[in-house]
Amino acid sequence: MSDIKVTLPDGTIKALKEGATVFDLAASIGAGLAKAAIAGKVDGNLVDISAVLPDGARVEIVTEKSPEALEIIRHSTSHLMAQAVKSLFPEAKVTIGPAIETGFYYDFDVDHPFTPEDLKRIEEKMGELARANQKIEREVLSGAEAVKLFGDMGETYKVELIEDLGADIVSLYRQGDFVDLCRGPHLPSTAFCRAFKLTSIAGAYWRGDETRKMLQRVYGTAFADKKELDAYLERLEEAKRRDHRKLGRELDLFSFSDEVGAGLVIWHPKGAMLRTILEDFERKEHFRRGYDIVVGPQILKTELWQRSGHYDNYRENMYFTEVEGQGYGIKPMNCLSHMMIYKSQLRSYRDLPLRFFELGTVHRHERAGVLHGLLRVRGFTQDDAHILCTPEQLDNEIKGVISFVSDVMGIFGFEYEMELSTRPEKSIGSDEDWERATNALLGALKDSGRAFEINEGDGAFYGPKIDIKLRDALDRRWQCATIQCDFTLPERFELTYVDADGERKRPVMVHRVILGAIERFIGVLIEHFAGNFPVWLAPVQAVVLTVTDSHIPYAQQAFDTLRNSGIRVQKDFRNEKLGFKIREAQLQKVPYMLVIGEKEVESATLTPRFRDGKNLPSMKPLEFAEFINEEVASFH
Repeated sequence: MSDIKVTLPDGTIKALKEGATVFDLAASIGAGLAKAAIAGKVDGNLVDISAVLPDGARVEIVTEKSPEALEIIRHSTSHLMAQAVKSLFPEAKVTIGPAIETGFYYDFDVDHPFTPEDLKRIEEKMGELARANQKIEREVLSGAEAVKLFGDMGETYKVELIEDLGADIVSLYRQGDFVDLCRGPHLPSTAFCRAFKLTSIAGAYWRGDETRKMLQRVYGTAFADKKELDAYLERLEEAKRRDHRKLGRELDLFSFSDEVGAGLVIWHPKGAMLRTILEDFERKEHFRRGYDIVVGPQILKTELWQRSGHYDNYRENMYFTEVEGQGYGIKPMNCLSHMMIYKSQLRSYRDLPLRFFELGTVHRHERAGVLHGLLRVRGFTQDDAHILCTPEQLDNEIKGVISFVSDVMGIFGFEYEMELSTRPEKSIGSDEDWERATNALLGALKDSGRAFEINEGDGAFYGPKIDIKLRDALDRRWQCATIQCDFTLPERFELTYVDADGERKRPVMVHRVILGAIERFIGVLIEHFAGNFPVWLAPVQAVVLTVTDSHIPYAQQAFDTLRNSGIRVQKDFRNEKLGFKIREAQLQKVPYMLVIGEKEVESATLTPRFRDGKNLPSMKPLEFAEFINEEVASFH
């Protein structure tokens, strides 16, 4: 056999026998690498370890420490789970089982409703199959052969997938008596599936189509070793402890009711106070940056939504109604009213930029299956603004919004990441306008000096956008702020300004939010702080606690003084033991407990105790109010 030559990442050229595989290359480098290898990267493409190497290829050996390894491990573990399910429930039909950001899932069509006990059995079976060290082997069949194979097995979902692919050839993977349709690559054997956990069961329509059958989705996760798995499971437990739906109930912030309707939030006094604090903060920060507050109506004529393109491109997410024979759309966005304000008078280039800000409540039709506490609702309020400017001003305005985001995220203590989302398949506007808008965002991002990713095809239907994803205390990503550049809607609504040369020209519109949906942001804040809000954000900053009933008259005076000084204070004068009242206040995560006993009455003071148990020196009520106000001022 003649030799082939391949190039390693460090530039080294290796000569191998023709027909050599990725594994052969790893073995030629060293026994340790051969043992650790799980896959290969050939000219940038991931392949199985058994893949034959072409002459002249650039090759990298993938081990469990490689960035690409986790997806391969998780995808292979999803197949292991499907094999275990088929072993325990032979009548189950398999569908799809991809790796996802948090692990993997597999959807099954089976009449038996899976239970937590079933998950345990499946997991045990997976362990048994992993220990059997079954080789995972790739096969290539023609589309017709694959249809017959899966048809004979009764796997109708696989048949549908193959027929929809319409490919001449397809690849399959076998391990023991289990075979699955898959592009791969996969681990060399089931023994490499060492650290996995099945986490939950959910329902999922086949191919996301509500008219198709509801399947059972089993979620799981997998890692290269048990240490990583245990750390992840601990983060999951911490996430459960921080779940904003759980804390929302315990802290009496908000609720949902079937009588009211799914996805519609009912704010209780403390939750409404938290909203008010955020909204007041927002108004102040926008005033500082030259924004004008505006307010638009909740419903606008259907013709306006048709003109904007929302009716054709966003109708399935909207609610419509009729008043005296006239159709109206309940607004899912605030941009149309802001454009009408712009059009209400003739604008000069000297007037620009105009920055219209609205804490606008919108409604969007979200499917019941995706609603999730405050994080995905049907009615919410956005800190929405639209900047109308000349093309020459666009770069500075985008940079101004990026700076605004940076300042606000710093106040809340969030790190964040940015990505540029480009033109989607379903969109309006000319190629030229999309190119101008994309280049404007791209230029501002580059000038910002921050790293960013490109997210192809995920822009808004009217323009590209910058998405800002903040990272919380558990290192999870949350989409909140966004900046969208739009040449199209100003064209559709014939917005103009008179330029210095006396000619009428078209302004550019920047759509942007900083926190995004207030509801969603509060949900993120609750989980980020685990309900332990900093003093400036806490809906209740302090609670006055009495030792006995005889201390109530002075405690009431102290309470009134604090409230009149702007402190968000509550009182607990119940005839209960002080320790009980302190524990209750701690469970409510109130920052300060103000104890009033005989000593405090005699000295006209109060003794603050922080929620972590730390005691502060006794002080006068006005001194405490000043202390709190100074602490609040230090945050913003």
